[in-house]
Amino acid sequence: MGYYLHNVPGRLRLKSPFFKNRETHDNIKKMLAGLGGIATTDFNATTGSILVYYNPAQIKIEYIVGAFQRAGYFDPSKALTNDQYIQKTMSKVGNMVGKAVFGAVAGEALEGSALSFLAILI
Repeated sequence: MGYYLHNVPGRLRLKSPFFKNRETHDNIKKMLAGLGGIATTDFNATTGSILVYYNPAQIKIEYIVGAFQRAGYFDPSKALTNDQYIQKTMSKVGNMVGKAVFGAVAGEALEGSALSFLAILI
């Protein structure tokens, strides 16, 4: 996954390929420290995500995301929302299950006679 954004007031999760680079973490922390209203940040370099805890009474989500965008760390136009991410994942799971079921049925059909195979196709 390239970019992802999920926000619950007071908690923002962003995913970006740039967050996998541990060398950028200090720069991002400095950038966020200058905004005000940011409580803490947690990075996960393995998944390429950052979790930002903020005070919604002091800073708006758009301003935080805008800071990441201006710094070149995040592209909101490419970001999936939580609903889009779940839909995409479920679609992949459905395709994998469908292929597995078809493979099992085709395997059973091929073990039998050609007539059995035709019966399954019909």
